[in-house]
Amino acid sequence: MTIGLRDSGDLRRIGRELRRMDDKELKKRFRKELRKAAAPLVPLVRTSIRSIPSKQAYSPDGLRGALSKATRLEVKTVGKQAGVAIRVDGRKMPAHMKSLPSMVEGKKRWRHPVFGNRDVWVTQPSEPYFYHVVRVAGPASRRAVSKVLDGISRDIR
Repeated sequence: MTIGLRDSGDLRRIGRELRRMDDKELKKRFRKELRKAAAPLVPLVRTSIRSIPSKQAYSPDGLRGALSKATRLEVKTVGKQAGVAIRVDGRKMPAHMKSLPSMVEGKKRWRHPVFGNRDVWVTQPSEPYFYHVVRVAGPASRRAVSKVLDGISRDIR
């Protein structure tokens, strides 16, 4: 589950220019400013995850804790996947929970046996935690990322 904050073509173009210039300080500043622009979204998503209704108290070892730990900010300035993204990465979840970020959000159906009893199954209702938070807070981050790109573009010229 990911949301991008800017067209990857802009980032690829700037990344190419920075590599051509070979200015390590400017590259470092670019990545740092991109990260700073999008960073406020990560704690918002983690807070939303922790507030998912449950009969159990929040535990870092439970499902909500695993989802929270799997939430991260990703900045790539090279290649076709150049961009800034907030990701709840299923690959960072425990082995038996890798598909749960999508299931909890409601992108996939979530069926499971009741307490491991393979004869009794339930369909778990979704508890959206990601897109509604990012949709509200995203525009401010997009503007911040655009400012960073505009500023670095000016410095490259």
